[in-house]
Amino acid sequence: MKTAIRLDSAPSESQTMSSACRASQIFIYEDMLTRTIINAKEDLEVSHFNSLQMQESMTVGFSECRPIRQTSMTLTEIKIGIGISSININFAQAARPISLSFSESSEIVVRPKFFSSPLLFVKMAPPRYIELPAGLKPAGVPGRELLAYERSKASFDSKALAEYIHGKQFLELQEHLVGILTSDPVFDKTSDYYYGRADKFRRAMLKDKRLAQLAAEHGWGQTEISMAEKLADLPGPMGLHKSMFLTTLYNQGNDEQRKAFYEPAAKYEIIGCYAQTELGHGSNVQGIETTATWIADTQEWEIHSPTLTASKWWIGGLGRTADHAVVMAQLIINNKSYGPHPFVVPIRDVKTREMLPGRTIGDIGPKAGYNTTDNGFMLFEHVRVPHFNLLARFSKVEPETGKYLPPPNAKLAYGTLTWVRANIVRDASTVLMRAVTVAIRYCAVRRQFADRDAPKFGQDGKPLETQVLDYTMVQIRLFPILAQAFAFHYTSRFMFELYEQNQANIESGDLSLLADTHASSSGLKSLTTLYASDAIEVCRKACGGHGYSMASGLPDFYANYLPNATWEGDSYMLSQQCTRYLFKTMRAIKSGKGKVDKNITTDYMIRYLDNKHEKAEIQFSGDLYDPLFFMRAFGHRAAYLTEQTLALRDDAKRSWNSLLVELYRCSKAHSQYLLVRNFGMAILKDDKLNSQPALRQIVQKIFLLWACNTMQEESADFLASGYINGQQFHLLGSKVQEIMVEVRPNAVALVDAFAVPDYLLNSALGRSDGNVYEALFDFALREPLNSAKWNVDIHDMNTTDFDSDLPRAKL
Repeated sequence: MKTAIRLDSAPSESQTMSSACRASQIFIYEDMLTRTIINAKEDLEVSHFNSLQMQESMTVGFSECRPIRQTSMTLTEIKIGIGISSININFAQAARPISLSFSESSEIVVRPKFFSSPLLFVKMAPPRYIELPAGLKPAGVPGRELLAYERSKASFDSKALAEYIHGKQFLELQEHLVGILTSDPVFDKTSDYYYGRADKFRRAMLKDKRLAQLAAEHGWGQTEISMAEKLADLPGPMGLHKSMFLTTLYNQGNDEQRKAFYEPAAKYEIIGCYAQTELGHGSNVQGIETTATWIADTQEWEIHSPTLTASKWWIGGLGRTADHAVVMAQLIINNKSYGPHPFVVPIRDVKTREMLPGRTIGDIGPKAGYNTTDNGFMLFEHVRVPHFNLLARFSKVEPETGKYLPPPNAKLAYGTLTWVRANIVRDASTVLMRAVTVAIRYCAVRRQFADRDAPKFGQDGKPLETQVLDYTMVQIRLFPILAQAFAFHYTSRFMFELYEQNQANIESGDLSLLADTHASSSGLKSLTTLYASDAIEVCRKACGGHGYSMASGLPDFYANYLPNATWEGDSYMLSQQCTRYLFKTMRAIKSGKGKVDKNITTDYMIRYLDNKHEKAEIQFSGDLYDPLFFMRAFGHRAAYLTEQTLALRDDAKRSWNSLLVELYRCSKAHSQYLLVRNFGMAILKDDKLNSQPALRQIVQKIFLLWACNTMQEESADFLASGYINGQQFHLLGSKVQEIMVEVRPNAVALVDAFAVPDYLLNSALGRSDGNVYEALFDFALREPLNSAKWNVDIHDMNTTDFDSDLPRAKL
């Protein structure tokens, strides 16, 4: 456990001696039960510094507030008292040590500024009120040995599979960055689960700042910065600045606006957020109420919140951090609205951090998770910004005439959202990898109950308990999630390739991929976020009671991931965007009117329309090893559902609202087709995979497990379409059971291949060394609640300070 101490400005001579001893800027994040300190430069446990020089004259007070004045001093020693009463700071030229007194209040401050580096971190020992009996060890085979045995059973090299999944460069960079972060006390995670919200936010702000410093020091690009953020597990206050704010400025700003806004933002000279969601409107972007009215006389935009529900809400980084915002507002000229457009609006003074006039801004309060981020609200009262502040790469307004010039395609305005959704699909893959790594490793170490049919006995003659991972009810919950992580991985790779290709096409004026890219990103965002959030909870439950502990790493992870199913479009509502596109495409193909762009969606629809009554040609278990069977089956089902639902809309004249369940099923079927297609294409055409037989064999088994299990879960659609019959359905179930047996000895090696570092897992249950029980006890001993005596006298309204002589309130 480590304590961060920040030392800032010295008091002026006019200050009283008592004020010179008051709190200012030393933050003690833990109870001061400390034995040793940590060298900020070398990360060594030592009790002295010889290299930190005074930078300026200073005044430092003794505990009795008698000032000492020196022009130059060298800090030679800091010692932390064994109790909780004092810190002694020795200077080479000082006549006596400086003593700083403190208590368990968790925050003290002094005024002197004497470090060249602003932060000193003190390594904390666990509270000593609880002492464990010496020599206690977990019963049974040590976790380390159990995981080693599991790894020895693998049919493939997990390091080779990790390199195939991520690439050698990724793994080397990850190892390098983990080394940097774990050696920097700012990114220590030991105590993350114990903090309250204010301290969580403060720590996240420190991490964001330090990350920006490290990026500058090491010359990191966006790849390194993004990876470091993920490793630090940092949903921090500057997160939206680095993602949607910068992306929107770059993608939707013209050259002049990029220079004016993007370049200083990239240097952190301004800090921004992306303000779209409102108190009254989230998924319905067209319904947002904030207005941007053209003022012809001054050639300005007037940003205004006409109602309470027009308040921007849930905006990350807005509450306390950002000084600029990209504000999505209804563009109004001569009382006519042209729909939501992005405007750059200053909201705080860059230097003083005070709110600018006409803005009402604050944090929306505690949330289920993501409490390291200051999600905020904002109201505007007739705020004026220049004409230049409308991001005008696509939509423009002539300043002289006020004429609105629309974009060549209305969906160009959604470029930022498409990019974000592609990232969300990729993140869903890493989410599954992280969650299932914890669950599978823990279930391989955990033992419960002896096998009632074939008990095994230890050397002492007692029956051995069964590894939890050997129970098929656990396997059927965890192994499909493991396989799903692979499916999401291949599709996320495809989505970024598609996005990049689409962006290049747009640059050259080709918009043929735009609709398909936007629709697929919408459907996949919907499906993958719902799957991933559910999967974390499945993994937590598979870990039993210990999964409920924050020490498992899963509850906090789950709470922080949950917003993904809601933001950038509710995952159920968003699926309608995908289905609208499917309807439009199916109508165009069937009518033969108009141009039909060639893409993977039109390919499977045309194949279906050419042979609506196609049947699966599988009779035996071996027939299922052909990925083309699943690709055709999922394509047939997606097209079948689209045609059937479209008929209800066009022919039966059903209302849109009455078809919402069917519309979601269409989007889900299309998205699952993309998943099976991209996974199957890797089995068929990935040269790197096919050149390594052992890897191809295990990846093909994982594909077969995922495809069979998903097809079985969605069997009603496949049976209704006539593509498979009852006998073939039962064949799928038998194959799932067969593949689970083959995956079982490879399970731990497979999650090892995901290469999720222990630093990122931050889990007592999922640690790679298997020392689960030792880690759980260490976690418990660090609980600050254990550091105080608690007063349970019902007549005494004090709860702590049990031995205090202070007056007490009585009932």
